[in-house]
Amino acid sequence: MSVPYETAAYEPPESPESPEEHLARLLGRALNSFELPDEVIRRLDCALAHDSSLHSAHHSAGLHRETYRHAWLLADGSALTLWELVHNTAPGSDPHHEVYVDEEELRTATSRLSLPPDAPDFELPVLVQLSPIPQPRHAYTPDDSADHARRLLRRAENPDRPGAETAELLASAFAHQITQAFGRPCRAGRVGLCFALYEHAFLLRDGREIALWEVEHTETPDGRHMCEVYPSEDAAREAMERRAARRS
Repeated sequence: MSVPYETAAYEPPESPESPEEHLARLLGRALNSFELPDEVIRRLDCALAHDSSLHSAHHSAGLHRETYRHAWLLADGSALTLWELVHNTAPGSDPHHEVYVDEEELRTATSRLSLPPDAPDFELPVLVQLSPIPQPRHAYTPDDSADHARRLLRRAENPDRPGAETAELLASAFAHQITQAFGRPCRAGRVGLCFALYEHAFLLRDGREIALWEVEHTETPDGRHMCEVYPSEDAAREAMERRAARRS
């Protein structure tokens, strides 16, 4: 069902805003933005991406009320949500914007609105199921991550290692996590070879995650340590299997 809610204050999809610009517009139009805790504003200073969605709407007898959920992905991998209430207090009057930190505050503010009793013949309610912002799988540590990615790719000796396109993407990495990967056994263990497999996960400034998979081993003619890097876990494990197959 179509809901005639006000859209003028929201950027069209073809004109994306940065997280900073979106926050500035939200706070600029909210009458109570000064009530937001300073800690919330400080956390939003490091936002990487944002998403906004209509949460619910109520239109009846010339009065209207909409609620929006604004969510930001932060640099530490967490997400922060602000709730916006848009309403008019008299038929045809200009909309008022308010912003709240949690949904309980939003419900309290909504309950104070002077909307008429429910009138099914005139009410146009809508409830939108939101698509949550994907949560990062890793607990990232901000560090000199772009340099770490360069060094990892530089020491990789396999000819099919990730190339210039991946290196260019990782130049914008600002946090990463290294995890030793275990899991399904491979032929290497059965033939007495020792391999170590690591996932190097990187968080980019646009909120994307990229993982490189490092295989460390000494299965070389002179027994020296060798590093290989692959774009996926499957590719890394297949390389381990190939080396094990040559030994068996």
